[in-house]
Amino acid sequence: MEITSKIYVAGHRGMVGSAIVRALQREGFHDIVTRELAELDLTRQSDVEAFFEAERPAYVFLAAARVGGIRANDVYRAEFIYQNLQIQNNVIHTSWRSGVRKLLFLGSSCIYPKHAPQPMREEYLLTGPLEPTNEPYAIAKIAGLKMCESYNRQYGTHFISAMPTNLYGPNDNFDLAGSHVLPALIRKFHLGRLLSEGKDDLAAEDLGMAGAPLSAVRARLAEYGIRHDRVEVWGTGAPRREFLHVDDLAAALLFLMDRYDETEHINVGWGEDITIRELAETVRDVVGFEGDIVFNPAFPDGTPRKLLDISRLSALGWHPTIPLREGIRTTYRWYLESREKRR
Repeated sequence: MEITSKIYVAGHRGMVGSAIVRALQREGFHDIVTRELAELDLTRQSDVEAFFEAERPAYVFLAAARVGGIRANDVYRAEFIYQNLQIQNNVIHTSWRSGVRKLLFLGSSCIYPKHAPQPMREEYLLTGPLEPTNEPYAIAKIAGLKMCESYNRQYGTHFISAMPTNLYGPNDNFDLAGSHVLPALIRKFHLGRLLSEGKDDLAAEDLGMAGAPLSAVRARLAEYGIRHDRVEVWGTGAPRREFLHVDDLAAALLFLMDRYDETEHINVGWGEDITIRELAETVRDVVGFEGDIVFNPAFPDGTPRKLLDISRLSALGWHPTIPLREGIRTTYRWYLESREKRR
């Protein structure tokens, strides 16, 4: 990308999109195009066509998507497949029609089979059944990368696809019911810490229940397994997961936009994984909650293990730099600062 290129970041308000914008700005790019949802609905083809006709971006980072944790994926299956298909179909197709020089599509490691050999290599795609709880989302992402492949082969476009592992960092979704595991743990342990320190008023503010009776606040927290002396974690704690800080991902995406031009998708990850139990213990330690961790096997574990093989990316010369504990520490600090700004 040239420093003067016009670059469209779709989904700039999300965790990944905002990290891409920060990375571009750090590198000196200044012609960065973004749109709020109220200004541009990417599920509407006519709106997307009008936007591309007016702006004519040279490069596109497609980070817009409907995302959520294991529960949200399982409950809102129709929204996850419909909205993601609509967004990516409109942006990818219109990028071709408007002559975009290069597009980078963001997928997910959930595209791989539930019982794929570990670590998961790019060629394991479509070799077995998907994890049922997030199958609609995974199918949408598979369709997106295959759409990029197909347009490259038929039309000679330069559309690449990156499959990141589990992400975390600033601007993540910390909703107790719909977020991914790491931000959910940060918020749960934070609320547990507030209760243990007798700061029920701050817990109420965090929940948006300022002024509510103490009994109501504690009842709401108990619904999510949060008490002053223990925090419940969904599942058995046995599954293994890999985590990558979103700023590392953004750096990798800029690297790929400049140096990767293959039709096949490429994995982006840390290269190591830990159990959910180990993750919970680490988050508890960073947050400073001194109570117990209770695992609830009534909730699904999801895929037993998800570790990406990143040898292809490593061979290109890119490596992540933010260790997990340090990333959790800075993410928790961001969470606290964002809450303080809302007060």
